[in-house]
Amino acid sequence: MTVEIREIPLVEPEAGPYGITPGPDGALWLTLAQTGGIARLSPDGAVRTYPLDAAGGRPLIITAGPDGALWFTRSGDDQIGRISVDGEQRSFALPAGTGPCGIAAGPDGALWYAGMTSDTIGRLGTDGSLSEFPLPVTGGFASMITAGADQALWFTLNQANAIGRIDLDGGVKLYPLPTGQAGPVGIALGDDGVIWFVEIAAGQLGRISPDGEIVEIPLPDRAARPHAIVADPDGGAWFTEWGANRIGRIDPTGRIEGHALPTPNAEPHGITRTPTGIWAALEIGAVAHLTP
Repeated sequence: MTVEIREIPLVEPEAGPYGITPGPDGALWLTLAQTGGIARLSPDGAVRTYPLDAAGGRPLIITAGPDGALWFTRSGDDQIGRISVDGEQRSFALPAGTGPCGIAAGPDGALWYAGMTSDTIGRLGTDGSLSEFPLPVTGGFASMITAGADQALWFTLNQANAIGRIDLDGGVKLYPLPTGQAGPVGIALGDDGVIWFVEIAAGQLGRISPDGEIVEIPLPDRAARPHAIVADPDGGAWFTEWGANRIGRIDPTGRIEGHALPTPNAEPHGITRTPTGIWAALEIGAVAHLTP
């Protein structure tokens, strides 16, 4: 597949764009993990940044909420942030030591997040109501989370080497990965109802069906360190190769291609899809736009 890649400067390199998601306003919204802010890239290319309402927040993952706003994890100060499309911010305190990372809108109209350092999955209502559910593991490092097609949330346990599923009542089931110390991170729902994930330490992609069947797919470059993944509507997926400075794609037949980024050491992290193509957050202070 021929792919055009364009890099769009966003902010200063030290800002560290990390998470990325489309907003309900047609813009792309990103977390600035290093300087502590949120950036908005409008369809016409205009960039606006919003510092957090308090220093030390270290925002990581951002998602569109059910209420027309953007919601994001603040791993540095144990909070969940909310920013309206007009830039108005609120924050919601979590228990100390939560270390929130991944966040996703659930089928119940709430935001669900992964507690990296608390071995919990949490549920935050748009009204601020909070519930936490303990995981049956210690030091599992719950990382990313996505809504499934089965009225449940699916998440990666980076250090416990497993994929987890939590239903809306808090019932948890873990599925160990076949490859040891694989280090799962990014996770996303495929259009076919199967969950995609990446194994950063093993250099593999994975798929898990709603009944827990796991298939692992080795990358051609096992040192590529895949980080985040987003499903393709044709049945494949796109993913960032943080260690190889590439954006990868797997097609429905299992064929894998890598697309090198123009700038060396761009550090691609978060990835998303819009009708205009694939977008990846680059820690060098830019966004990569791929148009197949």
